[in-house]
Amino acid sequence: MSKTAIIIYSDPKAGSEEALGRLFNGLFLAYELKEKKQDVAVIFQGAGTRWPADLARTGHAAHGLYEAVKDVVAGVCGGCADVFGATEDVRKTGLKLDYEKAIPGTPGVLDVSSYIDQGYSVVNF
Repeated sequence: MSKTAIIIYSDPKAGSEEALGRLFNGLFLAYELKEKKQDVAVIFQGAGTRWPADLARTGHAAHGLYEAVKDVVAGVCGGCADVFGATEDVRKTGLKLDYEKAIPGTPGVLDVSSYIDQGYSVVNF
């Protein structure tokens, strides 16, 4: 069985169709893999840490798709959320803020390399 880590980097503050399209495609890939009962993990990293608060709103275009894959969201990069001002909004969503890997100048980040170590293919959006 394949294992895939999907990392969302796109920034909702860009306000572009491209940023929304990248998010949608990442979530749709997670949906497809979940449907096939494959091991999938969605990670919000970088400016992508701003997405969870938007996706929690029922009026958001990707809300339904997000709800369908929310159970495979592995986490949100804590250090990235801090840098991009998304920490409090992420906390309100109930998603896990991950500070597992110490990186100089941050309180820690989600360790993407651990997914590679576990044999996951990594797909970036």
